[in-house]
Amino acid sequence: MAVRLTRARTVALVAAVLVCAIAAWIWREPMAPVRAGMALQGWWIGLWEQRLVVGDHRWVYDEREAADPAAPTVVMVHGFTGSKENWYPLAERLGGHYRLVIPDLPGWGESQRIEGADYGFSAQADRLAQFLQRVRREGSPIVLLGHSMGGGIAAVAAARHPHLVARVGLIDAAGVRFRDNRFGIDVLAGENPFAVGDAASLQRYLDTVFHDRSVQPAIPWPASRAVIDWRIAQAPFEQQVLDRIGRGGERFLPGEMAAAIRQPALLLWCRQDRVIDPSAMALYARQMPQAIQVSLDGCGHMSIMEKPDDVAAAVALLIQRGTSR
Repeated sequence: MAVRLTRARTVALVAAVLVCAIAAWIWREPMAPVRAGMALQGWWIGLWEQRLVVGDHRWVYDEREAADPAAPTVVMVHGFTGSKENWYPLAERLGGHYRLVIPDLPGWGESQRIEGADYGFSAQADRLAQFLQRVRREGSPIVLLGHSMGGGIAAVAAARHPHLVARVGLIDAAGVRFRDNRFGIDVLAGENPFAVGDAASLQRYLDTVFHDRSVQPAIPWPASRAVIDWRIAQAPFEQQVLDRIGRGGERFLPGEMAAAIRQPALLLWCRQDRVIDPSAMALYARQMPQAIQVSLDGCGHMSIMEKPDDVAAAVALLIQRGTSR
């Protein structure tokens, strides 16, 4: 009986130590459990986290090899307030068919941010080109996909560096003067429509980017509190970036540069996009007449999460049947 009691006390003591350690971990880094959960999701679909110093920034990215070493390399670039995890639903559907490379852009996610650095379209496109140069593989052409802000960055990179980018897909891409909507008006007024400061504004943010509530990521308490606190801390950086890409002199640079994109291209929008109005697709199409155009119904700004099967089919169409200008 005494032995059993000692063992029980030992188990209880170990459990208490683990609970205290986890509590201290969460206290020091409230987003750690959220990131750990996302990392587990990436591992589940076959992605492995990599780190690489390119130029003056440390990049964190996920990678998955293809069954065929000669398969194209699909590089996926996230949008404003986003991260590499936004691409996981699409990555799950493309995995195995293509080599996947999914970075956190410098300044975002787990990649390095440098105080005072420029994170606008032009600077990020040049950084992305350096990154592509490092991750490219002989015999595996790069298919560059960009979503929202990442679409604008991808457009500039593809136009400036055609030797690096074999095909390009712009998905709900920023960088053109689309038809006025609430989001665009607020940005021009100096506001951040994606700002989060409490539970209500977090839900408003999710409702803005997702048309279908059923596919919104579940963020239960206390994870929701960690996300809110983290977004509050990110507010100054988000404003800095919006000053460059939403209100500054280069806000339409991607649309202007798109005229130089001669590679096979894809333009994909959701009809219910409340962020980058669907009128943007026609503006890009004028500059890129070779582009395959795909319009999806029943989704908002996050087509890559709301309609991953349809987006995967469009990416396959770009790779298999896209033609140059």
